[in-house]
Amino acid sequence: MKFILGKKIRMTQIFDKEGNQIPVTLVLAGPCFVTQIKTKEKDGYCALQIGFEKLKKPKKSKIKKPFRYLREFRVEDEELKKFKVGQEINVSIFKEGEKVSVSGISKGKGFQGGVKRWGFSGRGASHGVKHEERTLGSVGASTPSRVLKGKKMPGRMGGERITVKNLEIVKVLPEKNLIAIKGALPGRKGTLLEIKTK
Repeated sequence: MKFILGKKIRMTQIFDKEGNQIPVTLVLAGPCFVTQIKTKEKDGYCALQIGFEKLKKPKKSKIKKPFRYLREFRVEDEELKKFKVGQEINVSIFKEGEKVSVSGISKGKGFQGGVKRWGFSGRGASHGVKHEERTLGSVGASTPSRVLKGKKMPGRMGGERITVKNLEIVKVLPEKNLIAIKGALPGRKGTLLEIKTK
């Protein structure tokens, strides 16, 4: 299993050998460093904690945090032996054509209605309709006389953790710590992304 942390830069396009246009998202990935190794004996599960973006002045807190971001990745027991605390992980571990899963926080869109948030069709918009078109229909029921839990309603949209799977790596530039991934990735520019293979 391969994994790295990165920041979304922007979307652009790349042309392949046949001249086909490929939409890609550029990610500034790594270098990351192994900060902690968690084992079954000590912690109850196997995982690697990695840090991204070294801070010039570590934050003053009970725990020394020399990195801006710390994230954990679950790994198999046998794979833990390949890593040591302080080991560097960079984009050179990935190859072009590999499939990856990317996780990040989606763009926050604020308070939205049912049409935008859930894809409702809205109400009739023909001549003579006296109600607002972009509203929900009936919300409650005759029995029970209340709104059921989980009912799709207007509310805050976005700002959630999203994982996009089976994305192809189009280009890897180790000298610039850049990785170009086909398609759109969650979040705005500067969003922290977790990139990993299956």
